[in-house]
Amino acid sequence: MDYVADILAFLPGIVVAVAGLTVLMMDAFKRSMTSIYGVTVASLLIAFLISLQGLFGETGTAFTGMIVTGGTGAFGMFVVLLGALFCTVISKDYFEGTDLHNGEVYAMVLFATTGMLGLAVSNDLISLFVSLETMSIALYVLAGLMKTEKTGAEAALKYFLLGAFSTGFLLYGIALIYGATGVTNLQAVAAAAEMTPLFLAGTALLLVGIFFKIAAVPFHMWTPDVYQGTPTTLTAFMATSAKSATFVAFILVLTRMLPDTDTGTWTNMLQVVAVLTMVVGNLIALAQDNVKRMLAYSSIAHAGYLLVGLAAGTAAGYTGVLYYLFAYTLMNVGAFGVIAYYERNHGLDFTQIDSYAGLGFKMPVMGVMLSVFLFSLAGIPPMVGFIGKYYVFAAAVQAGLIPLVIIAVLASAASVYYYLRVMVYLYFREAHKEVSMNPSSLFFRGALLILAALTIYYGVEPVLPFTGLIELLGSYY
Repeated sequence: MDYVADILAFLPGIVVAVAGLTVLMMDAFKRSMTSIYGVTVASLLIAFLISLQGLFGETGTAFTGMIVTGGTGAFGMFVVLLGALFCTVISKDYFEGTDLHNGEVYAMVLFATTGMLGLAVSNDLISLFVSLETMSIALYVLAGLMKTEKTGAEAALKYFLLGAFSTGFLLYGIALIYGATGVTNLQAVAAAAEMTPLFLAGTALLLVGIFFKIAAVPFHMWTPDVYQGTPTTLTAFMATSAKSATFVAFILVLTRMLPDTDTGTWTNMLQVVAVLTMVVGNLIALAQDNVKRMLAYSSIAHAGYLLVGLAAGTAAGYTGVLYYLFAYTLMNVGAFGVIAYYERNHGLDFTQIDSYAGLGFKMPVMGVMLSVFLFSLAGIPPMVGFIGKYYVFAAAVQAGLIPLVIIAVLASAASVYYYLRVMVYLYFREAHKEVSMNPSSLFFRGALLILAALTIYYGVEPVLPFTGLIELLGSYY
């Protein structure tokens, strides 16, 4: 039956949503936090395994064309759940150390993940908007968990106000597109669209809303303050899963909604935004002394690299973006995980870079893992970050965007300074104060070790189950 096929098509999202409701009920009936945490991790793991199976399923649509199945959408669900699973696993230690270990937090993570999964498979402007808001509202709550800290209150307020403002742009853009075409299904919009001022204005406003969610310049102003004030493991969740879901939705909009006859207009616009995002993100990151703010501006720069792949406008470019999202999830969750370990022991002020002086030898395993993740973020071989950048930049070269790639390579080279600066403090600066580190749990250490191992492995052998998938994805556009 059709409804059975629809449920199976979005089964990972349904599993996560039901788990979110279950966690809320368990918390209301005062069940132990161990069981709540177990249900959260188990549901994400089950959904992740289901999404793995969906990677090689047939492409199509479900729920009367509201969502896509297989291909790009399935890969988006896989990456979202990968980030959500690892962020949740490393959160228990951190939450216990910062008195945030309660059921509502895990429920919000699950509801945000549900929105991200819907966003990654949206084939209709209505489902895109509903999924985006489901994700955003939960993230607004998560950003304000540190109520007693000024940075936490600022993060929640700034994210909520600017997020609501960007939602207005997005929704008004959808209204104009509907007014110009009479439909909201992405492919139906492409078939009905004409390059009228109404359609162009609607599409531009829609893209403004998307640019805000991926923190592209000039819509990036919320990112550093929100990342700094949000609990660190949840910052990793926002920076990876939320960004991955939005980029996958962006790919679906570009490939399914925008008419082929006018791709040049959007390509030129994407090139300009990509240049601004890469340059501004890297330049401001150079001046940061707070490691979380540095990684926030770094995430802005990485959004610029991803936009280079979108600007290519080819199957190779979109495939490169998908692989980069996978790579970015591994290395960014790992980097924030190590920072969360340090912060859990010594508070929020421990994110200042001079606090890391001498810790590379005091905590050698954590120091080495942080170095691996930072090397990968800088795009230094043989890490997975290098392969991700290679796929994206090579696609842009093939599309003839040579000047854009030159700027991207120079921006990436500049980023090496601020990543290596952290390692200089870890290994080449004397500690200016005595610090003691509490041991972390087996799950926490194991998750970070797995992320570090995957970061190295897929840099040396970048083929995963992606061996055939990378070729396969090219046929989905």
